[in-house]
Amino acid sequence: MYEDYTRQALPSKKYRELLGSAISVFNSNNAFIIENILRSDDESKYNWYDLIDRTSGRLNTPIKDTITRNSDNTIADLFEKIVDKRNRIIHSFQITDNDGEQRLATKDKDNIQYKITEEYLISFIKENELLSDKLHHFRGY
Repeated sequence: MYEDYTRQALPSKKYRELLGSAISVFNSNNAFIIENILRSDDESKYNWYDLIDRTSGRLNTPIKDTITRNSDNTIADLFEKIVDKRNRIIHSFQITDNDGEQRLATKDKDNIQYKITEEYLISFIKENELLSDKLHHFRGY
């Protein structure tokens, strides 16, 4: 598929919509994680300026020092899983699939390659919704 703004081949509009939604919900949760870290940081160990500049993977320690300390590992574990999946999306490569459509593909740390399907993106979006629900519950309102 082509658009007026680029001559490069693009995935379908629906695929791009899901991809954009996946990135958007992740970014929202990343900010929500930071908000919850700051709200539960009784020692004032962290600040927004430092946390917002960290890569998502580098939020693990602040999460454990604050959110996990005040609850359990559920949020930390789910966020870590989601970060790994987000990394696979961001560090993917574009392919022309067997049906001639443009899609993204990636590989895991064991070098097993797979396609980032619409189902993968929808699953990622739903996992982010679950994380958002858990963060709302942790926040208390």
